[in-house]
Amino acid sequence: MTHVREPDTNDRFDRKIGSRDVREWRTRAGQRLADRHGRLASRVGARPALAATLAVGGGIAVAATVGASWIYDGVTSRNGIESLDGPALALAKKLRSPAVDASAAGIARLFGPVGMPVLGLAMAGALAARSRELTPVVVVTAAGVGSLAMTLAGKNIIDRNRPHRRDAIAPFEKSPSFPSGHTLNATTVLGAGAYLFALYEERNAPQTVVIATAAATAVTVGLSRVLLGAHWFTDVAVGWTTGAGWLSVLITSHRLFLTAQDPAHTR
Repeated sequence: MTHVREPDTNDRFDRKIGSRDVREWRTRAGQRLADRHGRLASRVGARPALAATLAVGGGIAVAATVGASWIYDGVTSRNGIESLDGPALALAKKLRSPAVDASAAGIARLFGPVGMPVLGLAMAGALAARSRELTPVVVVTAAGVGSLAMTLAGKNIIDRNRPHRRDAIAPFEKSPSFPSGHTLNATTVLGAGAYLFALYEERNAPQTVVIATAAATAVTVGLSRVLLGAHWFTDVAVGWTTGAGWLSVLITSHRLFLTAQDPAHTR
């Protein structure tokens, strides 16, 4: 069974981003993955299969974060990758001003432990209302829970000190520095929301704007953490990379869910 779709003018627009149908699997590995997920969905149902895929993917993402943390710890002790951090912090301090500092602090509050869950739930609720299904709530919630687990795993392993308070801007944070939870959460939650919005938007221009805005926001959140002296640059870089990895798992899981719902793609 193949998973490369023929053009169909009757296809629903909420299965496409741009001209690409997200149910297309153009590689053999992707086709095999879709086939196996389709068999699972035919036995247990599409939504339980989605939940199982997210659970397995989340476990892999956390395990990958643990592995990356150990590698990071070894690399920093051998060749000083942290040499990136001093110059980045020095540059950030030069860019500070009352207005810039206030903006960075506002970003920290908006995407912090309180603001990010509220923002994520509001986004999930709006997407669920628009699509008239609960799948967006499942995906966005999984994004937040997974990114939190990855953040805690990295912090517990590395237990890295944050920049000295003399180089930071209050309020000061007490948790370990590595990785940047603000950055990881923003990357995954905003990325998942942007992906879902793009699916539910028929026009290409709004799709592009929302995806680009989510990416730019994730970058801004990360850089703001360095500017405030709340994190080292490498903490933020790892937040971006591990967040992008978890986001790819979320998107793939949702694509499998959509594929399983299509009778032409389910055994």
